[in-house]
Amino acid sequence: MEFRSAFCRSALLLVLLVLLPLSASASTKLYIVYMGEKKHDDPSMVTASHHDALTFVIGSKDGAMKSIVYSYKHAHTTRSWDFLGLNYYEKSGLLKDAMYGEDIIIGVVDTGIWPESPSFNDDGYGPVPARWKGVCQTGDAFNITNCNRKIIGARWYSAGATDDMLKGEYMSPRDFHGHGTHTASTIAGGQVWNVSHHQGGLGAGVARGGAPRARVAVYKVCWGVGGNFGDAAVLAAVDDAINDGVDVLSLSLGGPNEIHGTLHAVARGITVVFAGGNDGPTSQSVQNTVPWVITVAAATIDRTFPTTISLGNNEKLLGQSLYYNATVSSIKFHSLVVVDGQSSAINFTGNVVLWPEPYNIRNDTINLLAKEGVKGIIFAQGNTVNVLEILDACNGIMPCAVVDKEIANRIASYATSTSMPVVKVSPAVTVVGNGVLSPRVAGFSSRGPGTKFPGILKPDIAAPGASILAAVGDSYKFMSGTSMACPHVSAVVALLKSVHPDWSPAMIKSAIVTTASVTDRFGMPIQAEGSARKVADPFDFGGGHIEPNKAIDPGLVYDIDPKDYTKFFNCSLDPQEGCKSYMGKLYQLNLPSIAVPDLKDSVIVWRTVTNVGGSEANYKVVVEAPAGVNVVVEPQVITFAKGGSQSATFKVTFTARQRVQGGYTFGSLTWLDDNTHSVRIPVAVRTIIQDFVSDTA
Repeated sequence: MEFRSAFCRSALLLVLLVLLPLSASASTKLYIVYMGEKKHDDPSMVTASHHDALTFVIGSKDGAMKSIVYSYKHAHTTRSWDFLGLNYYEKSGLLKDAMYGEDIIIGVVDTGIWPESPSFNDDGYGPVPARWKGVCQTGDAFNITNCNRKIIGARWYSAGATDDMLKGEYMSPRDFHGHGTHTASTIAGGQVWNVSHHQGGLGAGVARGGAPRARVAVYKVCWGVGGNFGDAAVLAAVDDAINDGVDVLSLSLGGPNEIHGTLHAVARGITVVFAGGNDGPTSQSVQNTVPWVITVAAATIDRTFPTTISLGNNEKLLGQSLYYNATVSSIKFHSLVVVDGQSSAINFTGNVVLWPEPYNIRNDTINLLAKEGVKGIIFAQGNTVNVLEILDACNGIMPCAVVDKEIANRIASYATSTSMPVVKVSPAVTVVGNGVLSPRVAGFSSRGPGTKFPGILKPDIAAPGASILAAVGDSYKFMSGTSMACPHVSAVVALLKSVHPDWSPAMIKSAIVTTASVTDRFGMPIQAEGSARKVADPFDFGGGHIEPNKAIDPGLVYDIDPKDYTKFFNCSLDPQEGCKSYMGKLYQLNLPSIAVPDLKDSVIVWRTVTNVGGSEANYKVVVEAPAGVNVVVEPQVITFAKGGSQSATFKVTFTARQRVQGGYTFGSLTWLDDNTHSVRIPVAVRTIIQDFVSDTA
């Protein structure tokens, strides 16, 4: 705690901290001084500004330069949490109000945990919360001391795992894969200074979780290199987590089967957060679509890693890379060859390879090329490739870069224009800030509509999930996926739970969805990556991109009693009489979204909002109608009076303006008060003529 308070003090304390050791009677001590927001991107300029500040205090530049042991040039969080506005040192906002998630217990259902990671150091923590009933289950390389006041519980579930899944694994909560450690530290990791991707300098800064004072309970259900799992293991883990006393459940899991057992957790007041899947940008690919969970899409942040690609004709082009190893011999020109479909006839040895789409490449191919003596690979961007995974597979082997098709064509044209083409791939650099177009829905993020329950709009929300730096083993590395976006939402849920302990899971979900942003920092519509970039719609990111500091005070919420899900639950497991009609009208569930997949003539949808703002409030409705649909809301004004009911029900009538077998069109319904509240829900409507023929687009 002393460390934190030193950072929060003013510039006046900087004078004392520097001057006191200069007196004859004082002993020399080390002090960490927070200098405020970084004003320069150039590290040398940052150091110079530190010297200037100390010169003013000490009186001489020589003294200033001698007094600095280390100048932190990159001391921002490793980005995603600052990007979301949850700066650790802000004096107000959700993070401060939630006391950094103090004593909220987050269950992480994943591949286990690496307890020695500095992210899970328990220094400064009080006793384990008395309500905790969990255990620390031991096993291979994991004993009782691997749990502490940060990792307060750990269990593992190997039933149903095959021999292939368990090959090389730890039969314990210890993380063999790294995925679970990454997600847990993203949610609740404590501050760890001077980390970067594989400690190579990219993304350098302070790693921490969104709820850094929360406690972690680990439930290992995923096994092996592929992180595979069985539904029975997940159900057992969820059941244990409920009884153990977790407040939030985070499951960065995908798969074809919906985990219905999570309804029991929601009924007990536990918010459940799932990853939406990584099969984008294909339509109807979103997973985990039951209505009681929060399903998360992935988005980019304002950080990129450009690299310079120099051609032998002195042309310099830009690509993206994670190449940081300056000791690799390829920081010089090498011969360039182009793969054109006849790769077996190419001599790769000693050359840099341009690998254009559609000849996509796998991790094992990179290793084979390295054995053949390839000095580097330049990939043309392909939507079917997880770019980060491929680039990371090159680390320590050879420099790799990704370029768009235009740049790839320019490189290929150069290669054919000369008898001895050469190229050099330079190490990447980290660029952060307004110059990076963000957020964007990531191309790999799975898209709606859901195939099982089209009357439920999914995903619910988007959060950072591309190039997220977090703990893996004893180090830190980038990972991308909705698995990385899910823990960002889980952490925000934990913070909201701390501020509003009486809110139900539905209220927390509503607060997150209805306060999300659909525009970027410049007021432009958020875009979605794909075969062609487009303006994002609700099937890309649900209500929009998460805005944690707005979710603390949403004004109105759409609440649901978990009992209202019972009919849905029963019908989805065992369709009986009346289920067809009920499941065809799922849009009547009081969700913070509306999806009407079968509008023939007109449909009436009901919603109820609960006022959680001031006891006296007036709200007016603003409707953005989907194309080809008339939308009428009654009443158009709702009023809450002191001492009166704090709930209001309204009717929404959708009427098709054209009789067509159409695709989905999108809109929104927003309640605005006289102050600052804007309570927006997304709307998706598909007009149809015949039920058995429809367009999913």
